[in-house]
Amino acid sequence: MKTHLLLALLACATAAYAQTGPVKVEVKQADGRYELRRGGQPYFIKGAGGGQFPERVKAYGGNSLRTWSTDNADKVLAEANKNGLTVMLGLDVARERHGFNYDDPQAVAAQLQKVRAEVIKYKDDPAVLFWGIGNELNLEYKNPKVWDAVEQIARMIHEVDPNHPTSTVLAGIEQPEVDYIKAKCPSVDILSINTYAGLAAIPQQVRSMGWTGPYVVAEWGPTGHWESPVTPWEASVEETSSQKAAVYQSRYQASVQKDKTQCLGTYVFLWGQKQERTPTWYGIFTEDGKESEVVDVMQYLWSGQWPKNRAPHLASFTLNGKQATDRVYLSPGKTYPVKAAVTDPDKDKLTYRYELLPESTDLKTGGDRESRPAPIAGLIPAGAKAETTLTAPRKEGAFRLFIYAYDGKDNVATANIPFYVSGK
Repeated sequence: MKTHLLLALLACATAAYAQTGPVKVEVKQADGRYELRRGGQPYFIKGAGGGQFPERVKAYGGNSLRTWSTDNADKVLAEANKNGLTVMLGLDVARERHGFNYDDPQAVAAQLQKVRAEVIKYKDDPAVLFWGIGNELNLEYKNPKVWDAVEQIARMIHEVDPNHPTSTVLAGIEQPEVDYIKAKCPSVDILSINTYAGLAAIPQQVRSMGWTGPYVVAEWGPTGHWESPVTPWEASVEETSSQKAAVYQSRYQASVQKDKTQCLGTYVFLWGQKQERTPTWYGIFTEDGKESEVVDVMQYLWSGQWPKNRAPHLASFTLNGKQATDRVYLSPGKTYPVKAAVTDPDKDKLTYRYELLPESTDLKTGGDRESRPAPIAGLIPAGAKAETTLTAPRKEGAFRLFIYAYDGKDNVATANIPFYVSGK
């Protein structure tokens, strides 16, 4: 029995690593439409931004991962090969907003050599799909010479790697950057765009700005914190996991899913978890790997099938009878009612966890790393359920109350309410 099992495992391993050299990937134009072809076959990207849980990407109908640099690339590529996935491999190109000077020819030349070494190291891995040259180099920039550097890198890639297309990734899409890339970057094969609430408009914007080539949406997700309602104390209001599921589905179906001429596919953000404004805003998994309703939506969008067990649905969440958009002010030390309306499509029994955090003050731009605020204990009763209470902190300031509703099947619903404690 053990011998048979070992042979089966070896057969699986051999199949996973049967391809040891590069798989040729090309952008082709035929019948008025662009298409990515991998190994001669059409390849529409159903991708996930981030390398966490690659086996789930495969199981739910996805086919590709995106990275932002070659950090940890050996592991990501190995996992991709093991799971039959490809990788949009990011090449970290310095950003002006971090202090890089594109007027310094020595610094630009050194960067080109650094990137060249990365390309040479990974170009023959069978999982590589295409190269992402930089991420959001247009964010808070002034010097258009960055696009000359992008062209140098793209040209270098074509010289050393004949098997994979090149791309550069924009934060949103604006006319000046489209014009610059068209004029200065003829060696860039694919335009990649990061967008959030703007996803539904992307096909139209691409065309109205005169980009006639292929594009990929390299990040898309919930309504961004910069696009959301803001409280008087400048806290952005986050959608609930169920609101996010609705907008992920509607925006995708209204736009890129219908664009059969220029869109080569997308990478959903974020297949994992991160702290950005809150611990739940952009990750579609929780810190402990539980799946939100957005993951259900992705399985449906990728495969056409809903999962057998669905995540809980959160219809409302209130503090002192008010929702997150209602400008919630509380008095120090006073106790207030908390109420959540959560249902489970499979009638699974729900359990609840609450967390109280100070409003984050480590705020960055462009997805730069932020630190997570430390939770405040002791102000919510132990064993709290859908209806409970919160005792407001005695310290004046901005806070958020988070709820996590679990179904016991590795699924979760999340929401939070920003509030302000004032003694006035």
